[in-house]
Amino acid sequence: MNFPFFIAKRYFFARKKTSFISLISMISMLGVGVGTMALVVVLSVFNGLEDFQRGLYKSFDADLKVSPKKGKYFNCPPVLLQKIAKVQSVESITQVIEENVLLRYRDAQMVVNLKGVDESFLKQERLKKMMIDGHAILDDNGIAYSIVGSGIAVKLGIDIDAFFTPLEVWYPRNKQSKTLDFYATDAFNKQNLVPAGIFAIEQQYDDNYIYAPLSFAQNLFELNNQRTAIEIKVANEEETANVQDKVQEILGTDYIVQNQDEQHASLLRAIKIEKLFVFLTLTFIIGIASFNIFFSLSMLAIEKKEDVKTLYAMGADSRMIQKIFLSEGAIVAFTGAIVGLVLGFTLCWLQQSYGFVSMGIVGALIDAYPVKMQFSDFFFTTIVVVVITLLASYFPAKRAANVEIV
Repeated sequence: MNFPFFIAKRYFFARKKTSFISLISMISMLGVGVGTMALVVVLSVFNGLEDFQRGLYKSFDADLKVSPKKGKYFNCPPVLLQKIAKVQSVESITQVIEENVLLRYRDAQMVVNLKGVDESFLKQERLKKMMIDGHAILDDNGIAYSIVGSGIAVKLGIDIDAFFTPLEVWYPRNKQSKTLDFYATDAFNKQNLVPAGIFAIEQQYDDNYIYAPLSFAQNLFELNNQRTAIEIKVANEEETANVQDKVQEILGTDYIVQNQDEQHASLLRAIKIEKLFVFLTLTFIIGIASFNIFFSLSMLAIEKKEDVKTLYAMGADSRMIQKIFLSEGAIVAFTGAIVGLVLGFTLCWLQQSYGFVSMGIVGALIDAYPVKMQFSDFFFTTIVVVVITLLASYFPAKRAANVEIV
């Protein structure tokens, strides 16, 4: 057995004379353990929230989105779509026209974001699990149907069963003009939609979005081959990055090809920044808890001064004495860290399996806080504890090694 570690272990388990030092050591272990547990749990919660956000996007956003680098519209000839379709792992392509419109239903009205999509959108079944009423239909026997967000449906009082009460969609006719004559009879294009279904994803989408057929949007906005975006579904998720590079190469620098994370880069960046600051804050708390290790080792060095002299007399050098006290600090810290990691893992597993801690929000998409454990969080937490422990143990160990031999 390693001699310094053997002596450190004896000191750790045989403190009967000075109970105060033992108490400080136990407090040190408890502080490191609680800090480690909190760090693991909080990081896992942030991982769960990040995954939850990505899950919401998958219902609304495509795997890849093509948009113009400048302006809002771009020409989308069939040749362009054929080039993209030839890329390996491209499963389907959806043409999109998206604009703000005025939506009226009976006596209520509001401004919403109308998203016109072609028939390939429904084949992807992205809204299948999110439908709460009606059916996902956009076109049937020449009738233009719509799929409405639940927030819009509530505010306008939309009744899916009232077939003969259409949604009136209004859009300015002359988009190039900076002024609009509201009293002119031809100031707006007006078309009707039949509400066929209601979806619920997340408030950001439920309160703002309505789906309509691409041909409907094309006529309403007076567009020909112009589109605001092209959405691409990738057959194999692992090939997304490869498909993104190939599509970008085909389209050139005038277009932007974004994956789901890049489409919501600001939100995901905010989550990562919050996670980083929480990590730093809890690391600081663990550092404060490690001060107890510093004090307990300093007092132990004073108590064991005679033992250190004896070890010197037996041939030990200052380096070995330092290792003894560093090992002592490591035992205290690692015991607390292991207990904290085990408790953190257990709490996260219980939350994943049973959802004991609820969101506390009525009507939330999930009942309990989402949790996702990652090996990297456990690894970096352990590294942080090791570094802080070495720093907290170094000076008492160096002081113990410099004892004067009379």
